[in-house]
Amino acid sequence: MTDKIKISDLYDCYPPYLSELFDSHEYPWELLPLIKEHISELIRDGIEGFTLYSDNVLIGQNVTIHPTAEINGPAIIGHGTEIRPGAYLRGNVITGSNCVIGNSSELKNCILLNKVQVPHYNYVGDSILGNHSHMGAGSICSNLKSDGKNVVIRGKESYDTGLRKVGAFLGDGADVGCGCVLNPGVVIGKSTSVYPLTALRGIIESGCIVKDRNTIVKRV
Repeated sequence: MTDKIKISDLYDCYPPYLSELFDSHEYPWELLPLIKEHISELIRDGIEGFTLYSDNVLIGQNVTIHPTAEINGPAIIGHGTEIRPGAYLRGNVITGSNCVIGNSSELKNCILLNKVQVPHYNYVGDSILGNHSHMGAGSICSNLKSDGKNVVIRGKESYDTGLRKVGAFLGDGADVGCGCVLNPGVVIGKSTSVYPLTALRGIIESGCIVKDRNTIVKRV
């Protein structure tokens, strides 16, 4: 039995403007170094229904951006997304449709697919969050090891990402409770829920409930 960590294992669909990026790679961490270039190409070529909001920031229709939010390009913000007070997007951010980026949340070099919620005091760096995934208040994606070495994702096998900065990869429907720390290179499978105040490492299978690091049960 192999680890279910490929793009095809974690994400059922993605916005059309991400198809070329996702379809041409096998593992999600392979996309992280390509986000900036992909955004630049999209801004250069344009996306139907999107308009230029500011320098290097392209937004879809019915996007809500609070005046106190700060968006540094390059960035693509999908249709119907809400960016709440004090949110800080500090470059290389792509969202799908109907996402929520909440108060005092910080994002950088990451992809949010459709209907992702990071609504309260979250940090999401060098990460990919799947459709309908959710991060509870104060939960963060830690993206740098204390020793500064490349991030290795450990499951049944070990996967050297070749990257110093890697956050988390949440499958479609993953739900992370309040105050959780997802250590560098965490992979959470589809429809898995994590109890609050949990620090996670490695690969968590889909369809599980994580009560703590040592208590992980399959949904009945």
